[in-house]
Amino acid sequence: MSVSVRIPTILRTYTGGNAEVSGEGGTLREVLQKLDADYPGIGARILDESGKIRRFVNVYVGEEDVRFVDGLDSATPAGAQISIIPAVAGG
Repeated sequence: MSVSVRIPTILRTYTGGNAEVSGEGGTLREVLQKLDADYPGIGARILDESGKIRRFVNVYVGEEDVRFVDGLDSATPAGAQISIIPAVAGG
């Protein structure tokens, strides 16, 4: 299933500067695997060594924060928009 993936500025070096790219997969896990295959190295910036979404990265499928639904097993229906948003902290 074709989806679109919004890429945050900090990760656009992996996508040749593109703010949005196409993705494929029926689950978020499959979309991220394909994303890493198309843009090598980007997966390691989103997932930790154990394959979980990094603590400081928020991922949304549509309006849903995947941490509060099915995580990497969240369904990604055709046409879904996936947003990768790094956490912002500061004081």
